[in-house]
Amino acid sequence: MPQITVDYSEQLADDFDRPGFARGLHAAVVEIAAAKPPACKTQFRRTENTTVGDDTDGHGVVHVTIGLLAGRTDETKARLTETVLELVRQHLKPADGLALHVSAEVRDLDPSYRKFES
Repeated sequence: MPQITVDYSEQLADDFDRPGFARGLHAAVVEIAAAKPPACKTQFRRTENTTVGDDTDGHGVVHVTIGLLAGRTDETKARLTETVLELVRQHLKPADGLALHVSAEVRDLDPSYRKFES
């Protein structure tokens, strides 16, 4: 915990500083949501096709999902979400002419969540 997933359009791959974003995001999750640094895990998933409305060209999408153990206030989650959006602005410089759509959500992990490390 936290479990972080970043889905992003493949046309953003060369313009998205993913390692820098992850380092900044992990620091923010530690500061805002009281996570422990070694517990922060981020997976990036590049998506091949992006369609916005009926337009299949000219758009880039980034969506960040953060799953946390229950107990954070709505205010904490909102602060973290706003920080995520700012970090994307800092670490993603898309090519000219590309419309960028960025979203983020912080959600509670289901009570059934379990993990193991080896």
